[in-house]
Amino acid sequence: MDLIFFDLDGTLLNKDSVISAYTKETLKLLHQRNIAYTVATGRTMLSAHKLIAEHNFALPHIYNNGVAVWDPTVKALTLESLLNDNEVNIVIDCANEYGITPFVNTVSDHAHCIFHGPTQHQVERDLIDKYFSKTDALLFPLTSLASGAKITNISMIGEAKTIREMWRYLNSLDSLVAYSGPAVEGQNFSWMDVHHRLASKGNAVQNLKRKLGATNIICFGDSDNDASMFELADECYAPDNAKPAIKTLASDVIEHHDKDGVARFLRERFSL
Repeated sequence: MDLIFFDLDGTLLNKDSVISAYTKETLKLLHQRNIAYTVATGRTMLSAHKLIAEHNFALPHIYNNGVAVWDPTVKALTLESLLNDNEVNIVIDCANEYGITPFVNTVSDHAHCIFHGPTQHQVERDLIDKYFSKTDALLFPLTSLASGAKITNISMIGEAKTIREMWRYLNSLDSLVAYSGPAVEGQNFSWMDVHHRLASKGNAVQNLKRKLGATNIICFGDSDNDASMFELADECYAPDNAKPAIKTLASDVIEHHDKDGVARFLRERFSL
């Protein structure tokens, strides 16, 4: 049984962060051929669900870089490798030292709650006004974050140089892993997500492989957080826009994500 895992941003989605008409049709063809596929993304369930809701993603979804797995068939959410209070405090202290607002993401009774302190930069205020406020996420002051909350990740946005310095420090710690990349808000900005180091797409993919009895794992991804699933995949493909390290791990490099690279490859690979 083939089982395909799609990263979203920079991979299945185009430059406008949507699934193109050509890729939509390709997903429909996969579904008609009973070729199994699902998503493995760093996005939260809330931000990703609207993008994939109408495209027959019936198998369990991997969110938050493997922390959250949602089974749409039985409507069950599984959480693993959450951040503990001490780890959260380390990240918050680091953010405060660099003058960056941390956005602490939690899940409670299937509700996505985001706790944050006072914003310190316009790009952070824009994130709230233009993105968070238009979703179903519930926003709360950081001071109201309860001990023992189910914290999936902590996200931040800021000037690229500052985020890079924070990324370097946080990745030096044994219990944390940080992923970062260019922000859509402009070339001077970067985003960063911080997770528990045991959280990975690879672990979640391995669990689903066993659960579903898959024999051939095919992964598509473009960034550092895809490395763990590339390392265990039977086949792994990176779009031309992927980071050099991911291209090195890939079985092959396919067309750019904004040229429907994944969809075009799949049509040839499975004679769709």
